[in-house]
Amino acid sequence: MTCKHCDQDDKQEFVKRLLIAIFGLLIVIAIVIFLVWAILHPAKPCFTLQDVTIYAFNLTAPNLLMSDMQITLSSRNPNDRVGIYYQRLDIFASYRDQQITLQTLLPRTYQGHQDVTIWSPILYGNAVPMAPILEEGLSQDMNAGLLLLNIKVFGQLKWKVGTWISGLYQINANCPVYISFSDHIEDIQVGPAMKYQLLQTCSVDVSPN
Repeated sequence: MTCKHCDQDDKQEFVKRLLIAIFGLLIVIAIVIFLVWAILHPAKPCFTLQDVTIYAFNLTAPNLLMSDMQITLSSRNPNDRVGIYYQRLDIFASYRDQQITLQTLLPRTYQGHQDVTIWSPILYGNAVPMAPILEEGLSQDMNAGLLLLNIKVFGQLKWKVGTWISGLYQINANCPVYISFSDHIEDIQVGPAMKYQLLQTCSVDVSPN
């Protein structure tokens, strides 16, 4: 075997060992990240609909709905070691799966360990077209004095562990609320408006984006 062949074999062996070392390092890094994530696996945030103030809610014309309300929504980070960046959160009200207000953008927020954030957005919908079957159901519910609305939140968040920040995750929250048009002890009249004290827990789903 010539020296030239020896050099080629040495180079191939060096490249082979280098690739094995790099591959092994990547495996170790992946295992460390997985173990850290498994140990600190974040719990999803807890959303609570604290109250709803109805300023207007009525059919202004056949199949057209006017709604104007302000809500108080809180979010708590239940994690001891993981922070949450809310990159974007939109909120709106719906009735029987139909959106009845415009989407309102909530401010970007960082939530530290065990922190609580409170938002009080106004949700507004002017002359929103309703399908005839929904308009009929809404009229029946209002005449009965009780209807179910859903306050829905959707957007994106990131997890923060130390200086490490994750990629984007999708978050969806649904807060059901029964609105009564009759006198109940939990309803508080505020001028022409009606305020409902709720403390309603919302269902929350977080998944990779």
